[in-house]
Amino acid sequence: MAIYGYARVSSSSQSLAIQQEALEASGCDVIRSEKVTGTKLEGRSELETIIQFARAGDSITVTRIDRLARSVADLAAILARLEAKGVSLRVLEQPVDTSTAAGRCFLQMLSVFAEFETAIRRERQLEGIAKAKVEGVYKGRKATIDAERIKALAAQGMGATAIAKELKVGRASVYRLLQGSDQSPRAEGSGIGRAV
Repeated sequence: MAIYGYARVSSSSQSLAIQQEALEASGCDVIRSEKVTGTKLEGRSELETIIQFARAGDSITVTRIDRLARSVADLAAILARLEAKGVSLRVLEQPVDTSTAAGRCFLQMLSVFAEFETAIRRERQLEGIAKAKVEGVYKGRKATIDAERIKALAAQGMGATAIAKELKVGRASVYRLLQGSDQSPRAEGSGIGRAV
């Protein structure tokens, strides 16, 4: 019987060390870690590897339930796969062990609270953004394209494709920035303007 450990943090600036140490101390034979969001299952290759390698009688261990899933639906999908393979789930910081009925029940309750916490966090973030917009503080993401440079190149007679290549941006972005301004992008070789 193998015990697999899974550690996850959401961003590259966060450390996996505390989770990895706890998993090692709990007796995990193999520990897989990744830095990826937990709000979706796609792109979590290390988790997928563990699930595929686990066999009947094996166990997967995480430090907290939110390291595994942030929604009831995702957790249910993971649990269904594990149960179908005869693999149990153990959570170190909460009394969860799906090899017992009480552990399965407690896990379901925890997953509801994890999803609720994510929803509350999202609501608070949206409220903060709305307040900042009202106060004129929120400006959104900083522009990554130099609009003045695009307009200057268009004024020199450069076409949208040439501008996009020169500035290493998408041609649609060039058209979007020039749309409605005095500078309309010309179709290369034709000398006439065109719309996207």
